[in-house]
Amino acid sequence: MSTPLEQQTDEREALQSIYEGDENFKEIDLTTFQYKYGEEDNYKSFLVELKWGENYPDEAPTINMNTFYNRNLLPAVKEEIQTALSTEASQWLGCGMTYTLFECIKDNIEQLTAAQPECAPTAAAVEDGVGAIKISDTQADAKLKEPKKEQLTKSQKRRQWERTDHKGDRVRGWDWVDIVKHLSQTGSKEDAAAAMESAAAAAAANPVLHPLNI
Repeated sequence: MSTPLEQQTDEREALQSIYEGDENFKEIDLTTFQYKYGEEDNYKSFLVELKWGENYPDEAPTINMNTFYNRNLLPAVKEEIQTALSTEASQWLGCGMTYTLFECIKDNIEQLTAAQPECAPTAAAVEDGVGAIKISDTQADAKLKEPKKEQLTKSQKRRQWERTDHKGDRVRGWDWVDIVKHLSQTGSKEDAAAAMESAAAAAAANPVLHPLNI
């Protein structure tokens, strides 16, 4: 009866003969073999790696689905493939099974990768998420940019008070000084004089009380 090592030697030679010229098959070392399924640009493409232990084929090979090539493969799909390989391997203990396991995946690849998307998530889906973040940021920025109310000095508050009737309403003639100044620059001397007389009369009729004297 052949030893596991002798069986491995025979199976290795058989694999090299069967897969000669097949670019999807790769012998990593004397006990590690890989097979790639699908085209490299296909989002459903993946790679299965089998590694023989000292007692192979009396024990199942180690199944590795976590190679860098499988970075786009969904975890659920990886688990589905690994389970299928483990189930198949349990039926072939004591016999060379690497070829059988690789072919098992070929025969069931559509079913095993049904949950794997055909391509990467679209940019639109990513942009929607980014857009939501931008809207939130814009609203936050708007709140930050709200103009602060100007803080008046004591003298400014006093001048503002003197221009009102001390009830919050501006008295008649509060802006006549500005009107007189404007007329002196743009109108005739007679207009300016008339405006000054009106302002004086309004001031006499509406004396301004300082808040401290009330």
